[in-house]
Amino acid sequence: MPLADYSAGSFCEVVAPSLWHVPVVFNSPHSGSEMPPNFVAQTKLKPSELRLSEDYLVDELFGGCVDHGAPMLRALASRAWLDLNREPFELDARMFTESLPGYMNCGSPRVAAGFGTIPRFVGDGLEIYRTRLTLAEAHHRIETCYKPYHRILAGLLDECHARRGFVLLIDCHSMPEAEGLSRQGQPDVVLGDRFGVACGSEITGEIESFFTGRGLKVVRNKPYAGGFITETHGTPQLGRHALQIELNRGLYMDERRRCRSSGFSALRDILDEFAATLSSILAHSSALAWQRAAE
Repeated sequence: MPLADYSAGSFCEVVAPSLWHVPVVFNSPHSGSEMPPNFVAQTKLKPSELRLSEDYLVDELFGGCVDHGAPMLRALASRAWLDLNREPFELDARMFTESLPGYMNCGSPRVAAGFGTIPRFVGDGLEIYRTRLTLAEAHHRIETCYKPYHRILAGLLDECHARRGFVLLIDCHSMPEAEGLSRQGQPDVVLGDRFGVACGSEITGEIESFFTGRGLKVVRNKPYAGGFITETHGTPQLGRHALQIELNRGLYMDERRRCRSSGFSALRDILDEFAATLSSILAHSSALAWQRAAE
């Protein structure tokens, strides 16, 4: 099916296949690295430190999906500036000069930890800002970046669902390699389906089998069950499935030096194969068969 025209603006980009023939949308909300100059001036951290929470190269790792018939929406803006995998107003009252309105969520566990829509910290507790922000600054980021991004993501999912009666969102992320643990003691891939609520178990199971069949250690929902995006867009009973995939950064990068490692190409090849295999996975899932029978 053809892809509608999406004007993504300067903070994100839709990378479109020549023909969209797989009912899947890939999304990479944390791989952006661009930072507005006024934001850099507000911080007390180096640009390299501001990138510590970034899903480094994840959009490139999953980018082969476009060659295999599925679009990717990817963030260009840094997660340190704005976290797209949060509620629109999940904000920390301690960060602002004014009192926050009651409709804002100031009490979530993510806000308490310093990782709200506008994060207070990056990495392992590095505080970002020199001084407090104005509420107008928060509204500006949310109106100019957050809302357009989510309108585009919803538009892609709605377009696919309207044409095919089914859509699978693959939300692409990375996780730090755990210090002090051997490779055998930590997962390579974490699949987050909100404990079966956001994605049909048959689909999650098929994807788990794909990765384990490539020699990767896979776990479900621990420690990452899926964030705001997965929770919002996963309603399997309506033919809308969402699965968050977390990749262990130790597989493909040197985290200390922040560069790709010798494992990058091998993991990219596996993810290219994964994108190519999704058509078969979906064709053999009973969830998709049920959806077709209901049409």
